[in-house]
Amino acid sequence: MDKDLDNANPTILNASELPTRQNRKKAIPDKDTGSELDIILRRPEYLSAPFYDAPWASDSTESDDEFTIEPIDEQEIYDLISSISDPEHPLSLGQLAVVNLPDIHITPSPSAAVDPDTLVRVLVEITPTITHCSLATVIGLGVRVRLEHALPPNYRVDVVIKEGTHSQGDQVNKQLADKERVAAALENATLKGVLDKMLETCV
Repeated sequence: MDKDLDNANPTILNASELPTRQNRKKAIPDKDTGSELDIILRRPEYLSAPFYDAPWASDSTESDDEFTIEPIDEQEIYDLISSISDPEHPLSLGQLAVVNLPDIHITPSPSAAVDPDTLVRVLVEITPTITHCSLATVIGLGVRVRLEHALPPNYRVDVVIKEGTHSQGDQVNKQLADKERVAAALENATLKGVLDKMLETCV
């Protein structure tokens, strides 16, 4: 291991321990699919109105909300940032528990009824792997850049160090909140290269 690493032995979460929307779906018990005859007579998914609207082919088990617009929620924000690579280790921020689902807050709360032009604030609290992490600002910038590029323009992103997890949390938070300083940092070729490398793993 390299002697220059801030944390040469971080705690690593197994990928199966990370929160996902699929895990949540598995936890919900499936509806009774009905008898074998219902399964055989069920209309294939590729046949849908307006191309195939025979009255006898209607399927009561099919959900009408399959194509409804869903609001961006905390899980979606987590999915966007958990795959960012740590600048020091060949691991993701999710695996290192630098970003955690309970530390993502959206205001106003996600709801399909919210006007699409309403300003939405996304607050992400990051937890450095050690209290003296020298790369906390870089990690915060990576999270901020990822979300600003991925979210609609009415979303405002704030990234802060979770209280009590860094010895210089207030100073790092001031740097991350200073828009001019963030813009200047993003023009630095070396730092931009580090951020680009961190974001390579994002799909």
